[in-house]
Amino acid sequence: QVQLVESGGGLVQTGGSLRLSCVASKETGSTYAMGWFRQAPGKEREFVAYIGWVEDSERYADSVKGRFAISRDNAKRTFYLQMNSLKPEDTAVYYCATYYSGAYDQLRSYNDWGQGTQVTVSS
Repeated sequence: QVQLVESGGGLVQTGGSLRLSCVASKETGSTYAMGWFRQAPGKEREFVAYIGWVEDSERYADSVKGRFAISRDNAKRTFYLQMNSLKPEDTAVYYCATYYSGAYDQLRSYNDWGQGTQVTVSS
């Protein structure tokens, strides 16, 4: 299993930016495709972004396309979610996860999950 720890969440005003980080355990020796999901109170967890093993593999939910960017640093065992032009509807707990197989935007395609980090966007 892979241990994942998210950080970088917080309170930001509408239009502001945050960068979330997801750090994998040092024991992780291989490269994973990764995803970001988010869950707002009373709502189902939803797909946000995905990054695969090759260049230009990034995929985004329509709701964040053009505003968010996913990236990774394999040497640091870390991947990131840069969030710009934040809106109140982006408020949620954000989770990173390791992709295994299947559709990249589906929860069932992922194996390991972090504990989440809260992002709150004030209006």
